Amino acid sequence: MRYVSTRGEARSVGFLDALLAGLAPDGGLYVPNVWPRLTAEEIAGFAGHPYATVAADILGRFAGDDVAAPVMEGLCAAAYADFAHPAVTPLKQLGPGRFLLELFHGPTLAFKDLAMQVVARLYEFALAERGRALTLVCATSGDTGGAAVEAFAGRANIRLVALYPEGRISKAQRRFMTTSIHANVRAVAVAGDFDDCQAILKALFADDAFARQVGLSAVNSINIARIAAQTVYYFAAAAALGAPARRLAFAAPTGNLGDAYAGWAAARMGLPTQRIIVATNGNDIVARALQTGRYERRPALATQSPAMDIQVASNFERLYFECAGRDGPATAAAFRRFAAAGSIDLPPTALEAMREVFTGVSVSEAATSRAMAETLEKAGELVDPHTAVALAGADLAGEPGARAPLVALSTAHPAKFPDTVRAATGRSPIVPPAVLERADRPERFDRLPVDVEAVKAYVRAFPAVG
Repeated sequence: MRYVSTRGEARSVGFLDALLAGLAPDGGLYVPNVWPRLTAEEIAGFAGHPYATVAADILGRFAGDDVAAPVMEGLCAAAYADFAHPAVTPLKQLGPGRFLLELFHGPTLAFKDLAMQVVARLYEFALAERGRALTLVCATSGDTGGAAVEAFAGRANIRLVALYPEGRISKAQRRFMTTSIHANVRAVAVAGDFDDCQAILKALFADDAFARQVGLSAVNSINIARIAAQTVYYFAAAAALGAPARRLAFAAPTGNLGDAYAGWAAARMGLPTQRIIVATNGNDIVARALQTGRYERRPALATQSPAMDIQVASNFERLYFECAGRDGPATAAAFRRFAAAGSIDLPPTALEAMREVFTGVSVSEAATSRAMAETLEKAGELVDPHTAVALAGADLAGEPGARAPLVALSTAHPAKFPDTVRAATGRSPIVPPAVLERADRPERFDRLPVDVEAVKAYVRAFPAVG
């Protein structure tokens, strides 16, 4: 397997090189030169198999010869061994033809664990093989940072800096980053919003000398290994519900578009998919782009679903590249214009291709609260505000057609947002041990301004950890 940049100006690389690089040297994002393809028989065969087995099969197709099959099987078995539910990603039926896919049974109670736990092990494997060390920097809107800290804490040859927007994430989300005792991980509160954090991250990569000096890599959803790992739960859920004999529809709450793009990738790999509903909160850049054909940045809004408070969706570049006929130079020109001007118009053929799979919906704060209350009242389930955005988005989008079952992705445990859930439903979520055990731990974090040079200096001063 080879990986190419969306901007077409970097040489192709293997899986482990794409993993370790994070971002391509031309500023683009890596995608497979050719997407792996699964037959109908292979997809049907996933039914009833352990999640780790399905993950090893699918990730092995992305890795190719870079990771031997027994090694990948061992990494996946270890990654999912301690998830709180034996199914790892259990399905719950909410009503006729509607299901909830619970993606929050990992150590930090968010869907990011499903990719991060295996990606951390892949990093450790690759670095040990190559005798290298890396500095990972991640920008987080809430859950990625906690999942990264949990997954990479204490691992050899890796130091991690998690940048998060101060005051714009929940207390539980923050504590998953700030209570680690391991010396190789740092949490940094940035005096801005998530888009500021993400812009800093991209600026770090744009400085080639700095990136080489510190051995820079990234574990945001710009990393193709994260996307590969996220395709797994689409296949596992679909097989459990009868695929490929019947097509499914999915509703994905999204900010950075990683989760929804992983669904698009699964469809490209052969999963019969009726529709993917891209549900945003008021930070609706992706929904607006799908509705109007104009991808336009606006000021980020603070909402009750803070992990989606994003106005620059990194994975939209991948989608643009694919739907614009894999035209690297055109993609590079478009996203350089976007970086400069804050907006681009989508080519009509690209927009049409996006709309073949995606429906974009923006969900109001009132509708989000209503979805939490109605899900408890009608189905007896407490859901977090991000999951509520997916459920409300599915209602707004209407029936997917062809009697396709609809699966809403439940991306976080409600206990990560107790005040929001209580305000909407009148009921407090049960607090899992993962939250309770961090409640009294001392926090350790630093504060930095929205300043690239300040972050560079901070990373340079982070002592190497053996």
